[in-house]
Amino acid sequence: MITKFDVVVIGAGAAGLFCAIEAGRRGRKVLVVERNSQVGRKIIISGGGRCNFTNVFTSPENFVSNNPHFCKSALARYTPDDFIRLVKKHKIDFYEKKLGQLFCRESSRQIVDLLLAECERSRVEIRTGQSVLKIDKQKYFLVETASGSVECESVVIATGGLSFPKVGATDFGYGVAREFGLKIEPTRPALVPLVFETNGETGKLAGLSIDAAVSTSDLEFRENILFTHRGLSGPAILQISNYWKKGSDVSIDLLPGTNAHELFNTNARSRKSLTNFLSQFMPEKAARLFSPLQIADKPVVQIGKTDLEQVAESLNNWKVRFRDTEGYDKAEVTIGGVSTNELSSQTMEATNVSGLFFIGEVVDVTGWLGGYNFQWAWASGYAAGQAV
Repeated sequence: MITKFDVVVIGAGAAGLFCAIEAGRRGRKVLVVERNSQVGRKIIISGGGRCNFTNVFTSPENFVSNNPHFCKSALARYTPDDFIRLVKKHKIDFYEKKLGQLFCRESSRQIVDLLLAECERSRVEIRTGQSVLKIDKQKYFLVETASGSVECESVVIATGGLSFPKVGATDFGYGVAREFGLKIEPTRPALVPLVFETNGETGKLAGLSIDAAVSTSDLEFRENILFTHRGLSGPAILQISNYWKKGSDVSIDLLPGTNAHELFNTNARSRKSLTNFLSQFMPEKAARLFSPLQIADKPVVQIGKTDLEQVAESLNNWKVRFRDTEGYDKAEVTIGGVSTNELSSQTMEATNVSGLFFIGEVVDVTGWLGGYNFQWAWASGYAAGQAV
């Protein structure tokens, strides 16, 4: 027996649930289909279990896409303030960690509970543990699931990207897009740790975190970097991974805000060893690693100008070559996806397939670290929810 709905949303993550809520509020009969046994699995693990649910400074400049203008319409129509009002309505206590990043004070499950409560209020039906086997379109869409077929006017694909396969990420959304003739921009892991081309001695610093400014030719981020056994992680590295290209160097300033050349000139008569001198400005382990072995224990006053200039350059402009990322298992999001050239920026509907919508991470719009990807989920879900 075929059941009928106005809208079927495939994927019960942030974008999918939010779209369903908005459509339900408009009186649409909405079904959400989720292949996992529970909804919002990525929400639950996000932000260290506290969900960085938005960023108060969200702007189109915080997103990466082949069309940087595409996200403007949706972001303007549903803002961080709009979602904050919803969070306050549900009496969820939150705080700003840094740089406009808002987190739940207690648990990310509170955001899932908020979405489920709003779905119930909007009379949205949710079916979990349901794989979608096939989607056909004639006059209406026919969505075949493991438990039967559903007919609907609109289908919304909110299945996310390839990051975190352990919590159920698949390429389902890209497959649907291809079946309906939509172009996919090449995908790759993003907001992800990077792996050194050659590890050398840096493995000794695994676990060490340092304030740094990390840059490519495109952009610079100043936050902590974290040494791992294979390379680098930490907020600044995750941010720069969105812009890093294989074969290109990343420049790291280990003394951001300090000119190392001037520092040595001012302290040219210091009798401290080079390592001890640098330990005033960075962790001792790092100071030792960035002090060349032959001069590490020499007093600064006894070290030649050329050697000090080389050390200064390595501190303010450490050129690092990475061979790869840590892959989708460690990536927070996916760059690339359904081409924005195929979608309406106003509604998220496929321009050549009436009634077919794509929202959230499956679309070629990727936010920086810090709540931006959740804001894109709310905004794109809202845009589609107003149109289905």
